[in-house]
Amino acid sequence: MGVIGAFLILVACSSHKPNDRSDEHVAEENYEEAFIENLDVPWEITRSEGTFYITERSGIVANVTNRLERQSLQLAKEIHSEGEGGLLGLALSKDFPESQTAFLYHTYLEDNKTLNRVVKVELREGVWTETDELLSNIPGSQFHNGGRVKLGPDGMLYITTGDAGEPELAQNKESLAGKILRMDLEGNVPEDNPFKDSYVYSYGHRNPQGLAWNDEGQLFSSEHGQSAHDEINQIDPGNNYGWPVIEGDEVADGMTQPLYHSGNDTWAPSGMVFWNDQLYVACLRGEAIRSFQLKGQGTTVVEEGIGRVRSLFLAEGNLYAITNNKDGRGDPVKEDDRMIKVNVE
Repeated sequence: MGVIGAFLILVACSSHKPNDRSDEHVAEENYEEAFIENLDVPWEITRSEGTFYITERSGIVANVTNRLERQSLQLAKEIHSEGEGGLLGLALSKDFPESQTAFLYHTYLEDNKTLNRVVKVELREGVWTETDELLSNIPGSQFHNGGRVKLGPDGMLYITTGDAGEPELAQNKESLAGKILRMDLEGNVPEDNPFKDSYVYSYGHRNPQGLAWNDEGQLFSSEHGQSAHDEINQIDPGNNYGWPVIEGDEVADGMTQPLYHSGNDTWAPSGMVFWNDQLYVACLRGEAIRSFQLKGQGTTVVEEGIGRVRSLFLAEGNLYAITNNKDGRGDPVKEDDRMIKVNVE
């Protein structure tokens, strides 16, 4: 694989940030930028032993150490990259340095129908090769595919799925659409899932794209609302989060309200991480990284001026964020898409 991009580390000491898109700034003493340029609509970011692995929606994994290389995939079903679909979530196994195994979520076509699936892959000589299909036939569409895959503190695999443009599926517990799913690492339904013989962990979701756990093992999720009313939810097993019956401050029997919602504003929250009693969330339409307090109430813009933010990774008190300014909805500059680093200690 050839070198196709640059890896740079910059420490911002002036009052101007490169390619600033806003007249408002975060405190400069907290700002530090490490960025990779010319990513191709990246979706997920993770890291192992100093190497970043970033999925690009077209079907490539960008491998970054002191240079950027693109690695291909060998999958049993071809990645279908259209609209919000394509190569989406990536979770490295806990023993990745030894096993080189990981879990992927991607969109595919079957009988001219858009679907999503979860597969196990192994990195072999620079190529990510499918070894097992864990789950397929997850409803998909041009929009609302969900796509986040995360390993929980309980050792289980959690997956977010969108409603695939059919809101009623989110309330149907027999459908995999509009859900947060939970499985073991072999693709089996755990015995302690809330619904017998079902992957469904929670339901009533429109398009959840972020998952994070606090130090006590409590799960939280971010979710795109319909024309605003984006949500940050505390996820409890078996709960119904209301879509499409309720949103925002609306209530209904047996349905759970969000911890936060954006009201008439739009955040389009995506990837998220937990640190220091706060959730840090990548916002696409909101074009910012936001923090949400879990002890008390309140949300703060941590970083802005870089455009649409898709996902976050936390390490050593730094947030690594990837932009999605080239996804057809942004305003890209020459260096997009990029990864930046923000110090939050």
